[in-house]
Amino acid sequence: MFSKEGKRLKRIGFIGTGSMGKIIIDSFLEAHAMPPANVTITNRSLHKAHEVASRHKGVTVVEDAQSVIEQSDWIFLCVRPLQMIPLLEEVDHILTKDKTLISITSPILVEELEEIISSHVVRFIPSIVNRGHEGPSLVTFGKTMSEEMKEEFLTFFQFISRPEVIEDRITRVASDIGCCGPAFLSFLVENIIQAAVDETNISKQEATNIMESMLIGYGELLKQKHFTLETLRERVTVPGGVTGVGLEALKEGISTKKVFHQLFQKTHEKFDEDRFLVQKQLTIQEKEQ
Repeated sequence: MFSKEGKRLKRIGFIGTGSMGKIIIDSFLEAHAMPPANVTITNRSLHKAHEVASRHKGVTVVEDAQSVIEQSDWIFLCVRPLQMIPLLEEVDHILTKDKTLISITSPILVEELEEIISSHVVRFIPSIVNRGHEGPSLVTFGKTMSEEMKEEFLTFFQFISRPEVIEDRITRVASDIGCCGPAFLSFLVENIIQAAVDETNISKQEATNIMESMLIGYGELLKQKHFTLETLRERVTVPGGVTGVGLEALKEGISTKKVFHQLFQKTHEKFDEDRFLVQKQLTIQEKEQ
């Protein structure tokens, strides 16, 4: 299959159709980033892959990872971190230099993947907000990627996100903000709603409707560049007004508990734990070679 410019379109494979794999496949296909006929997918539980394919006529389901790799130019690896290395050891002989592996997980570094396989490597860490074809994705390129290849991938990722090219050293904190952020914000918003219900006569449904509408408008203000985070807060905060009193209460509560500092400390502790297990796997692999 060829594009309008006469270039052969990439054949794209997905190994893993779990929660995030499914979101990525649905998003790219709905954004017309790739024709279904050029997409091959698999999953350990094949019924999950067939469920995805049933929504997109033309997508091919195959029985194993090897078949996906053989039929694809770009291969998205959408499995858990500790499943990746054993899987790659089985298929490294067909991950040749004319293919590109795209990892969507943070604990395994791009340079570590390059030590295992011969193909090009890209790390693409998506966010759930990409399901709406918006928000950040985090991208790290391997050493063998040319500038032309990088540009091709960034153009592809832009169909569903605003890709940010990052270095390994900020992977965890960037993921906390861009990828875990929606869960963190949802938790805070849910607590604001519940507090409003507890302290006043508003119903939970009324508070939720108003909050959701406000958040949509808030996002549009930022998207359209009417305000920055700082100027938006300043504009809403009238001296001596209600907003200022509320902000002071927030500042007092947050500074006392240092809740956001604790958040990043905990996520980095978990990341270090995952990295330790990955490095343990890599050490075992090296000894066996």
